[in-house]
Amino acid sequence: MIRKLDRYIIREFLRTYLIIFLSFAAVFIVIDVIDNLPRLMRAGANTQQAIIYYLLRLPYLLVLTSPVTVLLTGLFMMNSLSKHNESVAIRAAGVSIKRAMLPLFVIGLLISIGVAIMGEYLLPWAESTRSYVYNVQIKGEQPDDQMLKAAVHYQGEENDFYYFGFFDGYQNTLRVIDQVKLDEDSDEVVHHLTATAASWDEDNWILQDCVVREFKDGKQVNWQHYPRTDKPFLDVEPQDFIRITKKTLSLNFMELKEYIARLEKMGEETNREVVDLHMKIAFPLTNLIVIFFFIPVATSNIRSKGRGLIFLLGLVVCFTYLIVVRVSQSLGYSGVLHPVLAAWLPNIFFTILGFGFLKKAEI
Repeated sequence: MIRKLDRYIIREFLRTYLIIFLSFAAVFIVIDVIDNLPRLMRAGANTQQAIIYYLLRLPYLLVLTSPVTVLLTGLFMMNSLSKHNESVAIRAAGVSIKRAMLPLFVIGLLISIGVAIMGEYLLPWAESTRSYVYNVQIKGEQPDDQMLKAAVHYQGEENDFYYFGFFDGYQNTLRVIDQVKLDEDSDEVVHHLTATAASWDEDNWILQDCVVREFKDGKQVNWQHYPRTDKPFLDVEPQDFIRITKKTLSLNFMELKEYIARLEKMGEETNREVVDLHMKIAFPLTNLIVIFFFIPVATSNIRSKGRGLIFLLGLVVCFTYLIVVRVSQSLGYSGVLHPVLAAWLPNIFFTILGFGFLKKAEI
């Protein structure tokens, strides 16, 4: 009997989930078409490009709306169980509602994993391709060149700071080089290097017109000029400058993690990227958390007002969660909250709240 009940619950949930998702997708695409299709047409898009553009938007819609879809699916399903007294029959057979709904937690976990995998592989590809279709194929712009960088700031591993006027990744050359090394204790300048140019030769930089100054107690104690030198002054390699310029939505987890490491090495702010990195794991888990909020609907009496109130409260909680996620993200982006805490705080809070909802379910 338990297995038959599990199959019934799983079948009804997946059927309702698919219907609600397709409805959401249709509504979002229609709204987006109304808002953006004239802009695409003015930019020169033909029918085929417009269709591809919107098809590539579907992975983003699935990831974005999946928690709401799971919640609505559960609410409608639990409402049906309660309305037709199926939950009463389940308990009369000696099966608790919490045990009967156990397959939904498994489905929620599988959906969370699926959304995370989609966000890791399919979504970055879709968003990157969609951006290329819009900017390059439709608008006729040139693709971003990641091999050419201007005005680069970089922080080395030995308390040294660099400024490079220009980096050419095709020829592995630098122009206008300025390096400052600070004392770890006093933060005073102990070394200052300037050079007009540098070229990469297998495993080292060849510097042109290089001037090196050494300082002690704020006074210059040494000065050297090298018309050409291969001394290992620079703690950088060409690949350190080939920074990813795509949006974080177009990066998978490892690419974003590598991007953050490069930004930190460049001495740039990484709050936004760190928040987005942890959100790649935290947000998919929302599909599991929302299950806590709809199970009590199945145990409420049809004649009581409690079921309707719980139904409404479940919706309010879900949309409140999405709002809290956005607010927490903004606080993490700005540095008000630690980026890791900003990504995980909504999940922690609503998981605790979800257990409170689950306790409302009659055994």
